[in-house]
Amino acid sequence: MSDSIRYRVVELFTSINGEGEKAGECAVFIRLAGCPLRCSYCDTKYALSEDCPHTLMTADEIEKYIERTQIYNVTLTGGEPLCAEGVHELIERLCKAGHRVEIETSGCVDISAFTDITPRPVFTVDYKLPSSRMEHRMAMVNYTVLAGDDTVKFVIGSRKDLERAAEVIEEYSLCDRCHVHFSPMFGDICEDGFTAQDIVRYMTDNHLNGVRLQLQIHKFIWDPDKRGV
Repeated sequence: MSDSIRYRVVELFTSINGEGEKAGECAVFIRLAGCPLRCSYCDTKYALSEDCPHTLMTADEIEKYIERTQIYNVTLTGGEPLCAEGVHELIERLCKAGHRVEIETSGCVDISAFTDITPRPVFTVDYKLPSSRMEHRMAMVNYTVLAGDDTVKFVIGSRKDLERAAEVIEEYSLCDRCHVHFSPMFGDICEDGFTAQDIVRYMTDNHLNGVRLQLQIHKFIWDPDKRGV
């Protein structure tokens, strides 16, 4: 039973969704410890290892916290939340409690193991592009099982990233299958002075209808390195 499982919770807080289809809406965030990837631009390095600072919590404790917030949207993130022991039970419990559960996943875990949950959670699935140095870890089956409320997010840091993203979008007909977002790398870590303006130019020059450019709005409201927001 999920109550016997203790989840490694790195952060549990309320804020607004900084990106995704619910960007700007209130949400409760549950950040779980552990991730098998090591992306070049990772902004949650403090949550990558399973033994990073965390609090052990039961599903009951997590759910009671959410209930106290009186907030409907719940975002499960990491690290890579889908690698956590017993996470299927936790997701199922939160969905059945009436929450809109969004799972932010790195794309390295097969999400089909979680699409049988009713009501179905919403998935925001990353596709790791060349600049991440993790593209070889993508579970390509994910891009065949997405539904209309799901999102594929491409973090863009170079023209090569853009070109690869366009290939994946076309190969899997993503704009017909789900939402598609381009998210510029934040700050000065892009290649060769690459900017969000370059992404916009590429989108318009290549007629990428159905693709949305989205900035991480929480990094403009607060200090980009601030946690718990």
